[in-house]
Amino acid sequence: MNSPAAPRPILGAIAVVCHQDQVLLIQRKNPPNAGWWGFPGGHVELGETALQAAQRELHEETGIQARPLEYLTNIDVLLRDEQESVTQQYLLTAVLCAYEGGTPEPADDALQACWLPVDGLQEQDLQLIDQVAEVAHMARARLARDRLA
Repeated sequence: MNSPAAPRPILGAIAVVCHQDQVLLIQRKNPPNAGWWGFPGGHVELGETALQAAQRELHEETGIQARPLEYLTNIDVLLRDEQESVTQQYLLTAVLCAYEGGTPEPADDALQACWLPVDGLQEQDLQLIDQVAEVAHMARARLARDRLA
């Protein structure tokens, strides 16, 4: 007799795009985190890399064209119920992307899409998804380091 398969973590990719000391963020339309601000991104489809997924999701959600540069970091997301049991788990791969063109226009599952200053991001009156400000600073530092190399 086969038992039901245990839930497994879901792989997602997020696009981290910095341009002129600003970072591109979207306000999410759908759960999880509906109404909260974070990086464009979504599920990695079978047969695509996280780099490809980040580029695809970025364009689908914002219309922005960017070139994936490298894996920046991984983010573990554990969603819990009232009893603190894990109900869903995501592994998000943050992909550093080089802005190539376009004006942010919200589409797909984004309510809003805009450039926001990296400095002071946490002081903005926005509900930021966990680690957004830290990852934005990490991306800007990585880009600055690579320009100097």
